[in-house]
Amino acid sequence: MVIFMPSFGDGGVERMLVNLAGGLADQGLQVDFWVGSTAAPFLGRLPRQVRLVSPESGSGLWRAFTFWRYLRSERPDVVLTAKDSALRTALRVRRLAGVQCRVVARPGTTLSARLAGRSPLTRLRALAGVRRSYRKADLIVANSRGVAEDVARVTGIDPQRIPVVRNPVVTPDLRRLSEMPLEHPWLAPGAPPVILGVGGLRRQKDFPTLLQAFAEVRARRPCHLVILGQGRLAERLRAQSYALGVAQDMELPGFVENPYPWLWRAGVFVLSSRWEGSPNVLTEAMALGTPVVATDCPSGPREILGDGRYGPLVPVGDPEAMANAIIGVLERPLDRDALREAVREYTVERCATRYLELLRLTVRP
Repeated sequence: MVIFMPSFGDGGVERMLVNLAGGLADQGLQVDFWVGSTAAPFLGRLPRQVRLVSPESGSGLWRAFTFWRYLRSERPDVVLTAKDSALRTALRVRRLAGVQCRVVARPGTTLSARLAGRSPLTRLRALAGVRRSYRKADLIVANSRGVAEDVARVTGIDPQRIPVVRNPVVTPDLRRLSEMPLEHPWLAPGAPPVILGVGGLRRQKDFPTLLQAFAEVRARRPCHLVILGQGRLAERLRAQSYALGVAQDMELPGFVENPYPWLWRAGVFVLSSRWEGSPNVLTEAMALGTPVVATDCPSGPREILGDGRYGPLVPVGDPEAMANAIIGVLERPLDRDALREAVREYTVERCATRYLELLRLTVRP
């Protein structure tokens, strides 16, 4: 069996996909990993038995042609797609190539959140395209119950046909990566706690609310804020930090390929998102035993945190509630072993085993 994982853009390779590729290879599958560019992040973590395939350069049409050529020559059993655009391309090229491979869709976030905010006409067109492509997929695998329910609601597909498999984010080397050296004065023994945010600096992650909450926490106790990630909102966040008078206690280091030393050493990790699917970094923080606070956004945090049992859930866009939750966690952190136990379903081995079961059913004659 060959699993082909296409990403037709130049970047955005998720750690989850890299982890899943390695987990499936460990299960004895031949795995090819497609990327638009080998300069994409996290590819260095692919195991040797996973073959990396890339056109390296060219237009979207060229990449589609190289995919067509791949399907004709390699004839994989399954094409696993992680983005809507890749799903549409895989379905179209499969038809043109005349091969019998199965196409599996793996939506990473809720469809309704991605469609929201568009003009009525644009949303109507996008909705029609989403429904058409998802209904043509041979299998849809959601990473949370919330995503499965949302996909069923948007597409009209029977929810019983959308199994849930957790994201394979807890890797065997997670602890080793977290213990790698990280020198920073804010992490020195006895220093005030670091409040950590991680993610692209874009609207979805709602870091302005986190920054405002931090300013409220900072007014009540010494602390620092670090947000790992890059994006077009960086300068706006810096300007906001000056306006709030906390710029000297806030840092934006940019993209960090190994965020785990920060996660392990943080006093609290905060997920401030407006929407998610199954937020990987929240799961990773808990796997390292780091206390967490999260917005009760659709979807994922409520499932991961056991309805708030493993960390407080706060309303989206509410800096006061977030600040109070952060202070509460800093003063009364949950037991680290309890947090690790809460995410035991998110190990690479368990997730890969479940994917393998579903893929075998998909390719059964």
